[in-house]
Amino acid sequence: MGQTLEGSLPMRACWPNEVTDTMDIDIPDVRAEMEAAFARYEAAILANDVPTLNALFHRAPQTIRYGMAENLYGFDEIAAFRGARSSAGLMRSLARTVITTYGHDAAVASTLFRRDTMPGKLGRQMQTWVRFPEGWQIVAAHVSLIDEP
Repeated sequence: MGQTLEGSLPMRACWPNEVTDTMDIDIPDVRAEMEAAFARYEAAILANDVPTLNALFHRAPQTIRYGMAENLYGFDEIAAFRGARSSAGLMRSLARTVITTYGHDAAVASTLFRRDTMPGKLGRQMQTWVRFPEGWQIVAAHVSLIDEP
């Protein structure tokens, strides 16, 4: 079996092209669904719509969000962060958004963002989404900030 990291399941190595030879990438209707889910997320971020943001994160202890100043493990920590976060200064503009779907039930959304409240800084956001019976939800997210290149 594959290597393990402390507290994780065994990893399995993929042979070259094992996944891409059998998986459809960017199926048009699946991608349209994912783009709509991402747009719903972005609208909720700008409005600080905590109930919608919570609905878009998978309710599980395995869900992770690494933020600019916090590492959140599990839905409960993510929801607590959202509930305590100030709604000031959340407006932002997106650039270079890339959404890629893998098969019918997995996707990655990556984007750059800028905020007027953070001049000279460039935000980066990546999310892994999975389709569950209740719809598309984020299972892993990473947000970081760098100096504008």
